[in-house]
Amino acid sequence: PDRAFCSISETWEACLENQADVKELIPEFYQQQGDFLLNSQGLDLGARWDGLRVEDVKLPPWASDARDFTSKCRQALESEYVSQRLHLWIDLIFGFKQRGEHAKMAFNIFHPLTYEGAVKLESIADEAERR
Repeated sequence: PDRAFCSISETWEACLENQADVKELIPEFYQQQGDFLLNSQGLDLGARWDGLRVEDVKLPPWASDARDFTSKCRQALESEYVSQRLHLWIDLIFGFKQRGEHAKMAFNIFHPLTYEGAVKLESIADEAERR
């Protein structure tokens, strides 16, 4: 449960502090009512190392509830600020800052094995290892 996604702020901090902790904001952060952040079925998700039970995802103080959180995320995504800078993100993810010297200068580099084509799967003889 300590690795479970249970807090927006803790996840944000982990991504900032740990280069190996890479997250992607899925469309639900912007499109839904925030239901994916709630344990509406009351599932037993266990307890964290400190004994706290894992329940709904803990939201930042600026969000009154899950619906408000996703609404504010959507507002931010659709803002003029983001619109004016969207091309910079596209360069990082799909463009010339994806690999090479420009990626290094933009601090957009990852472990070499995370890049497509870094491992030639057909050259691995053991089928279990290939998976």
